[in-house]
Amino acid sequence: MNRQILRLAIPNILSNLSVPLLGAIDTAVIGHLDEVYYLGAIAVGSIVFDFIFWGFGFLRMGTTGLVAQAYGANDSSECKNILLRVILVALTASLFILLLQWPILELSLFMINASNEVEFYMRQYYQIRIFAAPATLALFAINGWFLGMQNARFPMYITIVLNVLNIVLNLVLVIQFDLNVKGVAWGSLISSYIAIGYAMLLYKKNYYDKTLELNWDSILKKSELKKFLSVNSDIFVRTLCLIFSYAFFTAKSAESGDIVLAANTILLQLWYISAYGIDGFAFAAESLVGRFFGARDWKRLKLAITWSLVWGLGQGLVGTIIYGLNGTYLIRLFTNQDVVITAASTVLIWTIMAPFINSICFIWDGVYIGATSTGAMRNSMLIATIVVFIPVYYFTEELLGAHALWLAMIVFMVARGVSLTVMAPKYIFIHRN
Repeated sequence: MNRQILRLAIPNILSNLSVPLLGAIDTAVIGHLDEVYYLGAIAVGSIVFDFIFWGFGFLRMGTTGLVAQAYGANDSSECKNILLRVILVALTASLFILLLQWPILELSLFMINASNEVEFYMRQYYQIRIFAAPATLALFAINGWFLGMQNARFPMYITIVLNVLNIVLNLVLVIQFDLNVKGVAWGSLISSYIAIGYAMLLYKKNYYDKTLELNWDSILKKSELKKFLSVNSDIFVRTLCLIFSYAFFTAKSAESGDIVLAANTILLQLWYISAYGIDGFAFAAESLVGRFFGARDWKRLKLAITWSLVWGLGQGLVGTIIYGLNGTYLIRLFTNQDVVITAASTVLIWTIMAPFINSICFIWDGVYIGATSTGAMRNSMLIATIVVFIPVYYFTEELLGAHALWLAMIVFMVARGVSLTVMAPKYIFIHRN
């Protein structure tokens, strides 16, 4: 079982770490420019695109669970149909995003009370990157499909190509051509379309003959569409809650000024790095839990869950130790501005704690997605957001100041992990002995 987990997890970890690495390099490049508001503009712009793009993260997560179950049941026809359904949804959704791009921008700026300088440069960033929507959503879909087919190598190849190209373009466009936030946006746009082209080549070379037969009656079958929409609507709500929490965090940071916003943005990059690494085991759990669920192999299902949790907690502990020993040094890699370094160091303790604490809910997310028990995962996130995250912040803001936001984030993650653990006997293990 451990061999199967590592076979899936290691490529996922490598590809996942390239995502926050990209964000980290963007932050470091922009953070070394003369003005702090450039970094604030990237932070606010990234939050807006998190809402737009992460909101459709179900195109990746829901696809993995459904395909893995079809794969475990040896239903190759349904594997094909799921891919075609999700690509159709991705292209339709991206069309609506492009049509509504201006209302989305104005609403976002209205909700985030940023400085005039941050707002000005954020607009420049947004107006370019928004056109990456079709490629970004299609990449979610096809990467989720590959993972459901127990193929973690192709998403790794695609993600590394995407992010390495993005890093190179950003370095050239920002430093060589002095395009600041525009350079970051153009780098994201160009690399996204090259990556989806590469993904299509991988699909055509390895799966084309086996899967490409258009049968609209099967693709639009009512019962399968209902299941597809049910699973993905749950994940959509869950993802919106997660994005809201990070957006709320960034908005409150912005209200405290550009220095606090820049400092918290740097620390969030460290959160993302540890999260994406642990998610390698969460993705492995999605693939294996879905496969064993589809095959009705309850013994190996339990083994997959147990060892995924063990590996995830172990990696989280390593992350906490690394941040504890090297936190201040890591902050200095992102910026050379002393006021930002001081502000970040003041609240660094929460980032040190994060990898180990957060690992539990990340792995459980993968388990619930693989089992397509997404309603329970949605409910867990709603509780953590509405009942825990927001009240904790407002109850502690006056007493703890800058620490209140970070406390709210940590308790939010704890609430997710506890609630998913408590619900597991009912939604994951019941009648599966």
